[in-house]
Amino acid sequence: MIIISACLCGCNCKYNGGNNYNEKIKKIYDEGEAILVCPEEMGGLSTPREPVEIQGGSGIDVLEGRAKVLSANGTDATENFIKGANKVLDIAVKNNVKKAILKAKSPSCGAGKIYDGTFSGRIVEGNGVTAELLKLNGIEVFSEED
Repeated sequence: MIIISACLCGCNCKYNGGNNYNEKIKKIYDEGEAILVCPEEMGGLSTPREPVEIQGGSGIDVLEGRAKVLSANGTDATENFIKGANKVLDIAVKNNVKKAILKAKSPSCGAGKIYDGTFSGRIVEGNGVTAELLKLNGIEVFSEED
């Protein structure tokens, strides 16, 4: 069993109400061995919602209280992101998940690369909050770009 970001399979849970459909990833889901998740919705955020980025670090910094997940106007979604990440981890543990395919560059799902927190489109090294929590718990995390 693997976990997949729901937006990659056509679920309209992206911040703007759209999705990030990826045919290759949808085929993996259609094989029946995957669980779809949207950590942001699972953390209590609505769709659509304000775009947010991690400010002050990456996912590990959010989990350890050194960084926040904020919108451009300062709305704080940090607790929602941590709550959603923990819910995804609970699902992973209960289903013996060993791998996850998550949305690239997302502040929750980004694996290896995320936006830098300035809303300028600049990419930096780091993981999103959910990706980091899964990795810390021994789950291999990939993006749809891997």
